[in-house]
Amino acid sequence: MTHGLSRGAPARALLVAARASRALSVLLLALMAILIVAQVFGRNLFNDGMPWADELARFCGVALVFLCAPMLAIRRAHVAVDFVQHALPPGGRRLATLLCELMTFAFCALWLWALQAFLARAWKFATPTLGIPNWVVYAPAALGFALLALVTLQRILAPSSWDAAPDERAAP
Repeated sequence: MTHGLSRGAPARALLVAARASRALSVLLLALMAILIVAQVFGRNLFNDGMPWADELARFCGVALVFLCAPMLAIRRAHVAVDFVQHALPPGGRRLATLLCELMTFAFCALWLWALQAFLARAWKFATPTLGIPNWVVYAPAALGFALLALVTLQRILAPSSWDAAPDERAAP
């Protein structure tokens, strides 16, 4: 078992996609830091701001959060209140884990459905400063939620993953 994922090609592909998302997040974090520092220096040293830098830094910050979610799920490193789950007997823990996975999958499905309904109307609009189309702005969130749904589905279909304790966070 690989970090709560079953073995096989689909699990390996999901792990590769999650690692690629994490790598992209690291690049977005670096870009965001560079933009913010450049904005501060530009304003303080040259008395000249870069209005587009704020918008791009905000996009980077939001995108990196959603793109890191699948890897956090694979590692079981999401913030979790699990004191009740730990107090349950093994059978109860398994059931609680399954219920959490089912609720996570339902939330991802609902979010993806809502996003497509929203973008059906808003895809043609763009951000105010850079003119980035809405579909580009929401693409990282859609990718993150789709991968998170696949991680969750993989766990639902692999009952052996229901026993994994949230403390088992070996780095993939």
